[in-house]
Parts: sequence; structure tokens; C-alpha cells
Amino acid sequence: MKELQISDITLALCAAGEVSPLTFRGKTEVAKLLDQAGVSVIELGTLCGSIADNLLIKSIAAGVKESKLALCAGFDPETISASWEALKEAKHPRLQVIAAVSTARMEYVYHKKADAMRQTVAEAVKCCRALCEDVEFVAEDATRADVDYLCSVLLSAIEAGAKTITLCDTAGAMLPGEFGAFLRSIYARLPQLTETCVGVRCSAAMDTANSAAVEAISAGAGLVKTSALRADAVSLSSMARILSSKADYLGVFCGLQNTQINRILGDIDSLCSKDNGKRSPFEDGVREYPENMAFTADDQIAEVMKGAALLGYDLNETDEMRVWNAFRKIVSRKQRITIGELDAIIASEAMQVPSTYTLENYVVTTGNAIGILAHIKLKKGEQTYDGLSLGDGPIDAAFLAIEQITGHHYELDDFQIQSITEGREAVGQTIVKLRSNGKVYPGRGLSTDIIGAGVAAYVNALNKILYEEETL
Repeated sequence: MKELQISDITLALCAAGEVSPLTFRGKTEVAKLLDQAGVSVIELGTLCGSIADNLLIKSIAAGVKESKLALCAGFDPETISASWEALKEAKHPRLQVIAAVSTARMEYVYHKKADAMRQTVAEAVKCCRALCEDVEFVAEDATRADVDYLCSVLLSAIEAGAKTITLCDTAGAMLPGEFGAFLRSIYARLPQLTETCVGVRCSAAMDTANSAAVEAISAGAGLVKTSALRADAVSLSSMARILSSKADYLGVFCGLQNTQINRILGDIDSLCSKDNGKRSPFEDGVREYPENMAFTADDQIAEVMKGAALLGYDLNETDEMRVWNAFRKIVSRKQRITIGELDAIIASEAMQVPSTYTLENYVVTTGNAIGILAHIKLKKGEQTYDGLSLGDGPIDAAFLAIEQITGHHYELDDFQIQSITEGREAVGQTIVKLRSNGKVYPGRGLSTDIIGAGVAAYVNALNKILYEEETL
């Protein structure tokens, strides 16, 4: 029996704009779900070079436990080095070199002649291999390439250190039988392929991607690229069903979690099917804290900061010490601090800045016969600004009204409501976490009116973002 790797390209398609866009948190959640599904490799696409992009990859690396994480490293040493810096904290990192091998794509997409492309591939793979043990070369449009040239490029990649070689039917021009015969012919021409894992990416242009992948497995492929979404690729759902029934017949085994796969794929579809164009602050729902996670007086600062990182924070040394000192004071009286309480401590202590906006007043109208309308008045310097917005709920409407004032939509990473006193006049505490350029900014609000607490928390987080943007 031969191991078959399932390499999912959902997040790579998202990065390339080929499927519905996802928020920062949505991408990290999809990666965790794919990891739970048991896919061998999760492909992340290409590093854009932004701070948010680097934070995203590092956040995904922290959350993925078993799957390999693959990142397209580009060609030049500087881009390759930057890609490795973002990816190196992953438990199982993989760098990819992706290049066209057909004449048309080489010249019109990459603007390179055949010899130059072969040399570029060899140098890029060698550079990646110096940093990372696991390097994959992906030959785009392999089915339309000159076979002799294709074999020469593949040999160059193997000799430079590529452990995985992937052949793509980018145009979707081959029927399943043709694709199987093509793969067998490459094996026959290039015996060195037996020293590597050979992968395939099949196009769904003629609705034959799944069948072509099965033919490729029969021909010796050890990796199949799939997508959890409806896209021009092999379906992860279909491949899971095929392997569940025919893995023995095909002589392969893989780590897909067949008992959970339908639920997991349903969760991914739900995350990716949301109408992100609506731009509701609550487009990603409310975060759930890890069950039973808590800290005691025996925990040191390193353990507490790991909890902060799990909550999405990237604290500087000053804020770490503020949070640690507040934690020690509270834990000396309470003995046990839950992860939710740590979140409140961070929101209270970290990133304290002068206020750019202050809340003047707010009015929210609601009822069973009218829409929910929020009117927010904020003051900035001597100028007063009004925001008026409808929403799905009073908090949603209030946050949208604030966005109307600022003219900017920030991703709402989390929203938590906690009661800190009892009785009819109980004081509520609200934690709002906004994400800007990949970084989380917490805000805290206290009020007997939970809407007022929510608005205050949002403005508190907003002021932290604006202060940091102004000082950069």
C-alpha cells in the first residue's frame, strides 16, 4: 500500500481571488478545519509581503497541528527568504516553486524563454532547499509542454533538491485516460521521478477532474491537489468518497477523516459562502474560547503570553509586562484565571493610548414593527460627527454607524459580553477586538446598558488602531 497525499488548494485559490474572499479569521478557521479533516498539505498561495500577510501565515502555522503548510516562494532569493521567515514556525513547512513549462505560458505569463526558465527553476529550487527540507516543484500547463523539455525541467528540479514534483493539466485539455497515459509516459522517460513524490493537479474544465485524478493515482501519482470549495479542481468531498470505497483497489491509503469530513466541509462551505459584501461587523460570528483553559499562580509569564497569542494578540514587551503585572495581582486573590478573564485583562491593560474619538451620545431604536436604527455621535477634537445606520441588531447597527463616521470597515475579530455585578442594575463588561493589518486591537467598555458598553468598547479599540496608524 502506498501513501496518497491530499494537498488542498482552497486557501491558495482564495489568495489568488479565484473563490469568495475570506476575512483574516475566516482563513485561519478554514486552515484549522482542513487540518482536522486530515489533509496532508494545506496550500497558502503566494506571500504578498504585507504585515497582515505575514501575521496570517504565522497565525495559521500556530493553529495547524498535523498538516504540512505549503507556501509559494517565488523565484528570487529575497522573496524566497521572506517566504521562509513567514513559514518557518510551522510544524511541517513546505516551500513551493511554481513555474510554467509550456511555450505559451512561459513567454506570455512569465516572459521567459525555455532555457532561462529551466535555469530559473533550478536556482529557485536550490535556494529553497537550502532553507527547507521539503520543497515542491509545480509544473504549470505540463500537459501542453514539449515532452523532452518538460522532462529536462523536471530533472533540473529533482537535481536541485525538489522532493515533490507536481504536473498540472492547467488547460483541462486531457480526458482521464489521456492524463493517465501522459503520466505513465513521463515516468518511462524520466526514471528519476521514482525518487520523488509525483503530484497532479487536474482541471474541471470538462467536468472530468475527479476521474482524471483517479487515473493518475492508478498511474503512480502520490499526491492529488483538491479544493474544499466548488472550483476548477478535484473536489475534496468527492475524493474522500472515492478513497473511502476504492483505496484498497487503488493500492493507497491516506489520512482523511472520513467520519468527520462531511461536517468539516459543511463548516468550510458555510465560512466561504457568507455574504462578505454586506460588511456586517458580525460577519464571522462570535469566537468561542478553548474549553477548560485557565491559568493559576504557578504559571509563569511564558505560559500567560502563550494564552495571549492563542487569543490573537501580538503584544510588545511593555504591554506584556502590564498584562503580567495585572495578572499576578488578580491571580493572588482569585487563584484561577480563565482564558476569557485573561482576554479582559489584556483589553484593560494593553495598548493604552490617548483618545482620537470620544463618545458624545447614542440612540438606538428597535421594535417588532420597525427596523433597528442606531444614531451615534462621536467627537474628534472640536468637531462632532454623526453616524446613522440600520442593522440586524442594536449592536450591529451601532457599529455600522461608527464605521459610517470613520469611513473604514475593520474586521470584528471577537465580541464578548460578561456580567461583572449582579441584580437589576448589574454592570456589564463588553470586550471588542478589531483587526487591522492582521493585528488585533482590544477595547473594553463598562455600563449598566450593554449597548453603551459595546459602543464604548468599539471606540476604545478604534482609538488604539488610529493612534498606531498615526505614529507609524
